[in-house]
Order: sequence, then C-alpha cells, then structure tokens
Amino acid sequence: METETNARDRQGPAAVKKTATARAVALVMAAAALAALSACGGGGSGSSGFAFLPGPPPAPAPAPAPPAADGPMVRQTVAGKVEGVDDSARTGTWFWKGIPFAKPPVGALRWRAPAAPEPWSGIRPATRFGNACLQIGRIFSPGANNTYDETIGTMLGKPSGSEDCLFVNIWRPATEEKNLPVLLFIHGGSNISGYTADPLYDGAALAKAANAVVITASYRLGILGFLNVPQLRPGGSEGDDSGNFALLDNMAALRFIRDNVASFGGDPGNVTLSGESAGATNLLSVMTSPMAKGLFHKAFEMSGGISLASNLPPGTLPSLSPASVSLAQGEAILEKLLVADGTAADATAAKAYIATRTPAQIADYLRSQDGGKMLTTVVGVQGAIGPIPDGTVIPTDPIGAIAADQYAKVPMLSGNTRDEGKLFASLLGTIGFPKPGWIVNDAQRFSMMFSFDPDAAPTLKVEDIIDPFYLPVDKAGTGYDAATALITKGLFEANRDNLLDTMKTRQSNIWHYRLDWAQEASPWNDVYGAAHAFDLPFVFGNFGPSVLSNVIRGKANEKGRLALSNAVMASVGAFMRTGDPNTPELGATWAPWPSQLLLDATPTATKITLMQ
Repeated sequence: METETNARDRQGPAAVKKTATARAVALVMAAAALAALSACGGGGSGSSGFAFLPGPPPAPAPAPAPPAADGPMVRQTVAGKVEGVDDSARTGTWFWKGIPFAKPPVGALRWRAPAAPEPWSGIRPATRFGNACLQIGRIFSPGANNTYDETIGTMLGKPSGSEDCLFVNIWRPATEEKNLPVLLFIHGGSNISGYTADPLYDGAALAKAANAVVITASYRLGILGFLNVPQLRPGGSEGDDSGNFALLDNMAALRFIRDNVASFGGDPGNVTLSGESAGATNLLSVMTSPMAKGLFHKAFEMSGGISLASNLPPGTLPSLSPASVSLAQGEAILEKLLVADGTAADATAAKAYIATRTPAQIADYLRSQDGGKMLTTVVGVQGAIGPIPDGTVIPTDPIGAIAADQYAKVPMLSGNTRDEGKLFASLLGTIGFPKPGWIVNDAQRFSMMFSFDPDAAPTLKVEDIIDPFYLPVDKAGTGYDAATALITKGLFEANRDNLLDTMKTRQSNIWHYRLDWAQEASPWNDVYGAAHAFDLPFVFGNFGPSVLSNVIRGKANEKGRLALSNAVMASVGAFMRTGDPNTPELGATWAPWPSQLLLDATPTATKITLMQ
C-alpha cells in the first residue's frame, strides 16, 4: 500500500506547495464553521470575531463573606439571640428589655401553665419593654403609652395592656465581670395592676450599686392570673388545675434565669427572689411550692404575707383565703359573664345553663371572651385576687407548711414601712370607721401627685385630701394617724409576725427592716409619710418621675434621702452576695429577727438604728 510519504516524494515542489495551501484553507473554513456553530448556541454572545485558541480559564467565584460578627450587646438565650443597649454613658449599665420567657398566653393557652417561648432566628432587638399585662387601669397601672405619664389619669377604670405580656428585662453593670449575683423582682399592685415599665422599677441604679444582675418579670393579672373554675382543669402535672397561673408565670421566669442568665454575666446558682406587696405574697407562696425547688437561693420580701385567717388572732386581716373562697368567686364570675352577654337572664338561669354544658364547652366559652371586656364586666364580683392554696402548686396552709419545714429554707430579708396603712386610707370605711379617709377620688389624687412640685411654694393642704373626720391627723383614737395605723397593725404587721415567727422556728438567718422615712414636702408627709411601697424608691435608687417619687423627692430632703438609698442598695447587694445584709454603709449592726433595723434620715444624713 502506498504511503502518504511515498506519494509526496514522487510529486514535484509545485504540487506539494499547492496541497499545503489547500489544507490551510480547509482548516480556516473548519474553524469558521465551529465558531459560527458556537455563536448560534449563545456561547459567544457579544464577541466581535472568531476565537481560534481557547482563552484563559475563568476566575474562581469569590468565597462567600463570613457572617457578620455579633455586636457587643448580643447575647444567646435558649430561644435565640437578643441584642440590648449599651447605656454605660448614662447609667453605667447594659440592658436588655422585652425578652419573652413564655409563649403568649392567649387563645388555647389562656388559663394554662406558661409554655416555653417559640425559638426565633436571627437577632431579636431587646431595646424596649414588652407589653404590660392586661388590667383595669388604676393609679399604679400604665398609661396609654406603657409608661408613667399623664394618660394614667385618663385610663383609670379602663382596660390597658395586653394578654401577650410575658417578658423579662435585664440590667447589669457595664463590665465583663461574670458570675454576678442575680435578683428577680416581682412587682406589686394587688395582683390586679402594675407593670415592669414603671420607672420605679428601672433596675439600672441597683445593678450598678450592688454590682449585680437585676431582672424584672411580668405575670398575668386579675382573673387571667388567678381563677378557680373547675371546667378549666385539663388534668396533668404542670399546675394547670390549680388556678395559680400568675405563680406559674413567676416560676417560669425563674426557669428562664436558670437556663439563660449566665449569658448575661449572672450566676444561676445565686438567685435572690424579691417582690413587694402582692409581688411579695406571690414570692412567699412560691417559697412553699414544691414546683420551685432549687430555682432560687435567697428571698427578699417587702410588705407581703401568706397567712390564712386560721393562722392569725381575731381582729386581724389575712393575706390569703382558702381555695373554697376562690371557687365561689369563680362561679360568680362565670355567672356574671353569662348574664352580661345575654346567654342567661339572671344568676339562677346562668346556673341552670352551666349544668347543661360540658366542661369543654364552658372552657371554650371563657376562652372566647374578649379580655378587656371580660375584666371590665367582672370588676364588681371578682373580690380579692391572689394565690389559691390549692394543695398542688402551693399547700392548703402555707404557714403550716413552713412550720413543718416544707418550704425553700433560704436566707430571708424582709421589710415593711412604718405607715403601711396610709396608702389604703380610702378603705377606712370598710373596717368600722364611718367614712373613707380621703375626700378625693383616684383621678383627683393622681392629678395632684402628677403635677406636684416639691420645690415650689405649697398650694395643697391636708384639708384638700383628708376627710375632716380624721383631722387633725394626730388626734387620739380617730385621727388619721391612729385610724390608718389599725390597717398597718391588723394586716401588715400581723401577717409579718406570723410569717417571721414561724420561719424563726426553722432558721435563724432572717433580717427585718422598717422604713420610717417621712420627709416629703407638705401635705404628703401627713397624707403618706412612710406609707406602703415607699421603700421601693430607696431600694431601686429611683427618684425620677413616677407615681411615688413625685411626692417623695425635693431639694430640701435630697442629701439625706440619697444617702439612705445608697445605704439600702449597698445592704441589698451584700445580702445578694452573702445572704447577710450587714454592710459598713449602714453604720449599724443589723441583728436577726425579732430585732428590726429602722431606716430613716434627716434632711441631710442617714439615721439608721436597731430596735431590739
């Protein structure tokens, strides 16, 4: 077979050149055809000619940017990340507000134990307070803007807040220090009012002074927080059947602290549970609950009590009532709602209607009610609201449980004010006196307090506020001081003595103070003096605008008032750290109960003494 080389050898030079030229032309045409085919496929869009050789390989795609680093105020909770505020320039603290510690207790979760919050992705802003819990407006309720302002006066008697309200707020010093002691505060308000956004409860000053993490937590109020209706009992072990939904909220806040506070620099093994008035009563109830075991390590109660009438001497007023009382209240509330919406003509017809319905039908009916309308409807029949001694969440006899050593036996700091009863002068007509102590209603009294300028020339007199029957205030027997002292002794001191004397049989680390400070500008030094809740500004170090602070502050008393507050905050900090409130700032040695430390000040200096 003739090879290509042999054939080329027989051709002349001209033939070889012709053949080479033909092949070059063919190669060019083939390249052009391939380029054209490529262009038809869209692979060379925008090219101005044919590509004869492959170009350089494409540059690799840039690597994805790393996620942005979390800001310095971002903290991780079990449910997700939250970002707070660096307030170091103003208060020396960092804060995180409005962090949910439970799902909104709405719809099917109304009157159920709080459930863990839904997790979230991304970073949740924690810069503003959450909603106040739904309530009927009182002086200690929020205004229309969830804060202390003039709208509190216009919201009296009206629904305010929301059922979506279970949030915590956290303050800590603006440092990187870890394992700080932690305080959880439960606000007061008769378990029917109050809100954590009240400037009185801002935790910045106390967190800075005590070098601690200070937390406030909301809880359900009124009949949304405490309601004993058998048809709402689903069974189970979460406390749903008890009616003590507010106490379950308090304990859910403690569990939030246990699971999350380390992220904020707090020590979950050193938690002080605190509260004032109704908040203190809730705290003391939680102390006796088997469900709260291990959730806190110290207690600081102000003006609370958990005594039943059976625990107290005759002529005194209990803080708690048996479960049978709340059961009757629950029945009356259900009947009232059925009559109010026209389902039944009267209470008798309501009872008959209830008897024909299943528990599930009654539960659905109650959960279908508009919250604000429901609270408004039942105001007249709900009676006193508070912990229900159901035997599950709290014992049927909480004082008896303490006597039997069945409670959280932790160091106890306890406090009262000298003139507790003066804040309740409007109730004098209900305890044997002929009329209320004040001649002004709540709207008028709030307006007086809101607009009061302690540094201006006096424009108010005691006669503008206190009924003439109780004047002069120091009149023996029926004067304002003597009359309101009966409330102080019969309610607050009777419950205090019963509680602390019973605890004393089981532990010795109990300390008690009495606030005697009454340096307000006239006439509030007589109207209130050292009234119920007036220790709160001293504990929190807050004398800015608030319902109480407006009548407490003033240049005339400022030096002594602030000195007393500083000593109190130092003592609270010492108690949180060690379980003992003694500290050099007090200038006195505080002996355990039954001794009492009297907290007072002149206009310019502290005046702290021990009463044996």
